[in-house]
Amino acid sequence: MNPPSHRLPDFPEPTLVAVNGVEIEVFEAGRHNAGRPVVLCHGWPEHAYSWRHQVPALVAAGYHVIVPNQRGYGGSSRPADVTEYDIEHLSGDLVALLDHYGYDDATFVGHDWGAFVVWGLTLLHPHRVNRVINLSLPYQERGERPWIEVMEEALGGDFYFVHFNRRPGVADAVLDENASRFLRNLYRKNEPLRAPEPGMALMQLARAEVPLGEPVMSDAELAVFVAAFEATGFTGSINWYRNLDRNWRLLADVDPVVKQPALMIYGSRDMVARSERLAEFVPDVDVVDLDCGHWIQQELPEETNRVILTWLAQQDAT
Repeated sequence: MNPPSHRLPDFPEPTLVAVNGVEIEVFEAGRHNAGRPVVLCHGWPEHAYSWRHQVPALVAAGYHVIVPNQRGYGGSSRPADVTEYDIEHLSGDLVALLDHYGYDDATFVGHDWGAFVVWGLTLLHPHRVNRVINLSLPYQERGERPWIEVMEEALGGDFYFVHFNRRPGVADAVLDENASRFLRNLYRKNEPLRAPEPGMALMQLARAEVPLGEPVMSDAELAVFVAAFEATGFTGSINWYRNLDRNWRLLADVDPVVKQPALMIYGSRDMVARSERLAEFVPDVDVVDLDCGHWIQQELPEETNRVILTWLAQQDAT
């Protein structure tokens, strides 16, 4: 494991918190607002710093903001065993984080893989979650067959979820070798439409000389992500994907309906599929569309903040 990250521009100082058998690097702000916790959960291949625009807005609105680098990321622990990145461990880290701060429950906000973890946490530990806000990734129906098996049949062996599982270590090595180029090429917006090419798309992206579209963040902001992944490599974070079918089994016996009030924020240009049956599994859900791609809270920070804070205020008023 690495020591906590170096000072990040316009972001709280990190601390290491021992939880659930690991150490989690946590960026905390607004402790003077104790009693109103909001936990922000990043996606892949991200970092707590992806919430840099939301932290000050939430603190100003009266919330105690807790932003972990989840296991496998940044200065947090990176266990060697792949199974230690399943939904039981990832949600257990968040429960233990609440215990550390003395909270019975909190509002959890997730983007991308962070949203998957927040949905899973809400199913596995419903009493620890009072409200759910998720970006990009809607609730994933469990279905009758394991997720990777279904993806492999529908999308083939080169689809990155499948490739990560069926060819462990191959993509990791390519991304590690080209961390800076991969992240530069990935964090783009307003990309031109183009026909898919054969092969594993993320490995091709890591080797591409010329990025498409426009950068999502400044060079200084991107440097935070690059430094983090150059230090850790990508394997810990990719191991989250290698537990999808294990998660499918772990969620077999839980009530699949989310009872908490929820806000789902989609990017209208995001490639992640929307849920046509979201309200069946999340009956108390509000849905908002923003005109952006996948990196919602970084592409449209002010709009994202406004949507989140308006919704939270409405919930507080009821």
